[in-house]
Formats: sequence, C-alpha cells, structure tokens
Amino acid sequence: MSIRSKQRKLNRTTSHRKALLRNLTISLVEYGTIKTTLPKAKTLRPFVEKLVTKSKTNDFNTVRYLKSVLNSKEAIKKLLSEIGPKNLERKGGYTRVLKAGFRKGDNAPMAIIQFVEQ
Repeated sequence: MSIRSKQRKLNRTTSHRKALLRNLTISLVEYGTIKTTLPKAKTLRPFVEKLVTKSKTNDFNTVRYLKSVLNSKEAIKKLLSEIGPKNLERKGGYTRVLKAGFRKGDNAPMAIIQFVEQ
C-alpha cells in the first residue's frame, strides 16, 4: 500500500517549492490577499497558518525563526506588529481560500487566498 505524500509537489524541486512558498507568503503578508492557482493556495495555507501562530508571541526566538523562514524584514515586521496581535484570541483558521474561476490561457483553477481578519 502506497502512503500519500503530505505535501503537494507542484511539479517543482524542493528548493524551488520552498522559494515559491516563501515568495507567496511574503506577498500575502504584504498585500493581505493574493490571487494564485488553487493547488498553490491550498499548499500555502498551512505554511502561513504556522507562521501566524508563531508570530503571536513576539520574542527573540520567534524573530530568529521567522528570519530563517521568510528572509524579508518588512514581512516579519508586519507579522509581528499587525497580523499576530490581531489573531491572539483566534485558535486557528487565519486564512481563507476562495475559488475564483479558471484562468483564460490554460484553464487552470484559480483561487484567492486572504487573511480572515481583513
């Protein structure tokens, strides 16, 4: 019996997938909402949720962890000062994925991912 992989591969190598998730996360934190393909949005959701949960506590170890994952000073600052404190009472479910039709060129399913506290 084959065991399914926990994560979607998205037809990319490991390093390319990590870079993709990092860039999508930085864009989501910066703009609050982004439009991407449905599989990318579904893969991005748990990645962002873990970072928001971490950013609820603003201490030295959290800053070091976020720097190692994101590598963007502006995104880290926004996570720790705005997004984390907004979601202190919320126990999870910081993002929502909304289906947004299909892309015109290749008919790929599109989605909008955004923070719930918008």
